[in-house]
Amino acid sequence: MDLNVGCSAMTDRDPLYCRHRFPAEIIAHAVWLYYRFPLSLRMVEDMLAARGIIVSHQTIRLGAEKFGRTFANQIRQRSCGQLGDKWHLDEAVISIGGKKHWLWHAVDQDGFVLEVLVQSRRNAGAAKRLMRKLLKSQGRAPRVVVTDKLRSYDAAKREIMPGIEHRSHKGLNNRAENSHQPIRRRERIMKRFKSRRQLQRFVSIHDPIANLFHIPRHDISANHHRELRAAAIHMWAEIART
Repeated sequence: MDLNVGCSAMTDRDPLYCRHRFPAEIIAHAVWLYYRFPLSLRMVEDMLAARGIIVSHQTIRLGAEKFGRTFANQIRQRSCGQLGDKWHLDEAVISIGGKKHWLWHAVDQDGFVLEVLVQSRRNAGAAKRLMRKLLKSQGRAPRVVVTDKLRSYDAAKREIMPGIEHRSHKGLNNRAENSHQPIRRRERIMKRFKSRRQLQRFVSIHDPIANLFHIPRHDISANHHRELRAAAIHMWAEIART
């Protein structure tokens, strides 16, 4: 189904949505469904169809990539400098086309994703690339770095972030290890990722959106949790309208 049908009065105010068949609210809702929950494209297609919105899963895929990247970039800009200063780093193996790849993950002390990098190696060079990208995206060095006992981290940290405290202990790094779970769930739904590029593209959009709706449940009341969730939904609506 072709979404390009010209600009309405609404899309004249929102150039991002110009020449698309559906209004901003529907497009943003489809993107939210796909990246917020572990749903396949066909599941999103069925959920929209239940509301009388007939659109193919191929169109949802194209729209999710186009608009999702724009939304993710805006979320990154708004969160710049607000994430934690304790970095947990970890790597997980991902099979793509029968070959091993490594998903290098960095999260802060509250579980917010800082950076994800898909690489074909699990060595000091790969760890250095992750740390360089982290420093560039965060704009500051961490207070402390927590990793498992992979020696590549220590070698990379000595060169890239000398003087930063490094705690190397598998038991201290559960937060980073748990951060792989959403991608594992999506990997099962998608019946494995088809290429390294597809995986990197997906996580670069998925993780900022997941950050927006990530609300730590420890030490907060139910009312506070609802307030934070409402604020996240409100921010998403603002981003979708810009």
